Amino acid sequence: MSECLFCRIVAGEIPADEVMRTDEVVAFRDISPQAPVHVLVIPTAHFVDARAMSTSDPQLAGNLIKAATDVAAAEGLEGGYRIVFNTGDDGGQTVHHVHAHVLGGRSMKWPPG
Repeated sequence: MSECLFCRIVAGEIPADEVMRTDEVVAFRDISPQAPVHVLVIPTAHFVDARAMSTSDPQLAGNLIKAATDVAAAEGLEGGYRIVFNTGDDGGQTVHHVHAHVLGGRSMKWPPG
């Protein structure tokens, strides 16, 4: 997936402000943060969206959520945080490589946008 932005970040071709890296996931700060803490957590393997990942590799899906909670803890989000998966164009997904947004550091409102 040489044209995929997030695959290129995983490969080290595009720099990112990484906060975590394992064999399965990479977490890095969003370049357009929507909260004081806004970290993207992505699998190193390419899956177009959450549906594709959970169908093809449910264990990885669980590991990605675990990594997101680990990031939240490392970022000091003891008061709460939000994990968001945008799936598909109508869901607001703009990069078609599954990713979780970890958002925190302020009170979250409901309903979201």
